[in-house]
Amino acid sequence: MLEAAGAANLSGKVLWDIALPLDLSQGLPPTLTVANTDSLGEQIQRAYPDARVVKALTTVFAEVMVDPARVPGEHNVFVAGEDSGAKATATELIEQFGWPSKALVDLGGIRGARGVEMYGPFYFAMSAALGTFDFNIAAVRA
Repeated sequence: MLEAAGAANLSGKVLWDIALPLDLSQGLPPTLTVANTDSLGEQIQRAYPDARVVKALTTVFAEVMVDPARVPGEHNVFVAGEDSGAKATATELIEQFGWPSKALVDLGGIRGARGVEMYGPFYFAMSAALGTFDFNIAAVRA
């Protein structure tokens, strides 16, 4: 789909990547088509170097993305990308969805997309164990 938009139309734009490179051909939990040494977020950034790619909200289900109160208590959402202004734009929108600023964890550059994408198979295993997609994780510090 990004090819249809064209590189020229994406140049300078904030491109919010919420996709996961899931392979569901063998059922659930899925495997990943990209992992360990690369990520879908990094591939998008390389393919569209003038786009301002931000990976965010990939560790929660769609309903929780836009309504974090579906999951009681404190929990986190993660953001990664090279462009600090693009991350600030994404963060503002995430906060408009109801996420408190203290819930956001900035994972640094777009390489941080690797971790949140690799969380995908665990997320699906957890949803099967819990019987719901209405859950999230919290980073708890000592």
